[in-house]
Amino acid sequence: MSRLHRLIHWGLRLLVWALLLLVLWEGWIFAQVLWWKGHNPEKTSFMKIRAESRLAAGKGDLLPHPWVAYERIPDSLKRAVVAAEDSGFVAHHGFDWEGMRRALEKDIHRGKPVAGGSTITQQLAKNLFLSGQRSLWRKAQEAIITVMLEATWSKRRILEVYLNVIEWGDGLFGCAAATRHYYQEPVGDLTTSQAARLASMIPSPRYFDRHGETERLLEKTDTIEVRMTQVAIPH
Repeated sequence: MSRLHRLIHWGLRLLVWALLLLVLWEGWIFAQVLWWKGHNPEKTSFMKIRAESRLAAGKGDLLPHPWVAYERIPDSLKRAVVAAEDSGFVAHHGFDWEGMRRALEKDIHRGKPVAGGSTITQQLAKNLFLSGQRSLWRKAQEAIITVMLEATWSKRRILEVYLNVIEWGDGLFGCAAATRHYYQEPVGDLTTSQAARLASMIPSPRYFDRHGETERLLEKTDTIEVRMTQVAIPH
């Protein structure tokens, strides 16, 4: 066998092994997606990253984040979050193509990737399994997990998990912890304006945790309150 043939042979073997490892990796993720369809995740990948960062800074572990079942989360908070983050959540299948197009146009205009465009399902996929680093591989993996979630979970389950695991401040995750931290009340007692304010914090939760009610936050809260009446939520 010539040297070229040996190189081709080993190259094909490496490719097969790489594909096999990729299939096993995706299978492992899919198994977790199926498990979490009926079981609540205690700690997401993003929570672990934040916990490690806090411990390294001497701040201690994350704050307690008790789980709140979907039916106990006020509709006002569900509507506020959907209005703020993904107004087409109920209708789409995981990807908001028009929102992604607008985000890309903004990125091109500003010369750097700064705009959003991710749906609630995409954000959940990232929080459950991935890091915050931007790369083509991470975006591709996020898309695959998004398809898995949309194919196996109901919209109700996706929103329930999302509201219980997203970041709302420094070491602060989930709607129960956020409501207790900012309003010293159980999540069931949230008013419409409080729900809108919590939703307005989601893109930069640690910033607003430090700076409180900035003018920008209050303006966004007012906008979300208006949009809340125009969006649908899962029932």
